[in-house]
Amino acid sequence: MAPIKDETVDALRDTIHKLESRVQQLEAKLGSTRGDSSSRETRSSTESVRMILMGPPGAGKGTQAPRIKEKYCACHLATGDMLRSQVAKKTSLGREAKKIMDQGGLVSDEIMVNMIKGELENNMECRQGFILDGFPRTVAQAERLDGMLADKNQKLQHAVELQIDDGLLVSRITGRLIHPASGRSYHKIFNPPKASMTDDVTGEPLIQRSDDNAETLKKRLSTYHEQTSPVVAYYKRTGIWKPIDASQEPGQVWKSLLGVFEKEKPSSTTGSLLSRIGLKG
Repeated sequence: MAPIKDETVDALRDTIHKLESRVQQLEAKLGSTRGDSSSRETRSSTESVRMILMGPPGAGKGTQAPRIKEKYCACHLATGDMLRSQVAKKTSLGREAKKIMDQGGLVSDEIMVNMIKGELENNMECRQGFILDGFPRTVAQAERLDGMLADKNQKLQHAVELQIDDGLLVSRITGRLIHPASGRSYHKIFNPPKASMTDDVTGEPLIQRSDDNAETLKKRLSTYHEQTSPVVAYYKRTGIWKPIDASQEPGQVWKSLLGVFEKEKPSSTTGSLLSRIGLKG
């Protein structure tokens, strides 16, 4: 019998995780029907994902976050997309945010905290966990997030930082294409859509953001490093920070992310299932 390739093992592991996530969803619904709140809370605390995904603009958060969302049935809260939605609706917050973002700045802590708090409390998808993308960006925001979770007897599980040299980001950003509704990202050269300027999944048009240019990027990177380096230090102290090399191709970055999640996960159904078919969990 020929040896099993690493790619086959990865595919099996990913498939099993997706099946487990679906089972967890069905069990949660069943527990809700039966009024089994204690059982549901136990599953929520041990099987959901509560994480932040850090990284400079163009590091790949928009590529990896949807995959994490699908795998763990969690909500993906991309603060940049949430703000741009406000801009598109031309709300007062949106008009204020547009001026700041076009100049490469970051909006106030209070606005960001209230946006996230509202989603965590009211978005049904967030009951199974969450991926925060673009928040927290300051230590004050990180402390407020810890307080929000403590009020619900929860803790943040992962603070993953996608690391990449600033020089590589210019070519990435200036060719980036976005599907506004889903947040899916493409690149004109490195990850082009199947049809020009068209989302692969929905067929809807893609856009290039007004702040995706070299001059604005340099300001955004400077602001990012200045304000978020202390956040990285904060999560290093808590022991949940994990760095990932984001200069790798997206498939390798995904494998690195899975490694982080698996390392933090104790004995699991996946491990036993993989062991039964002769593979390591």
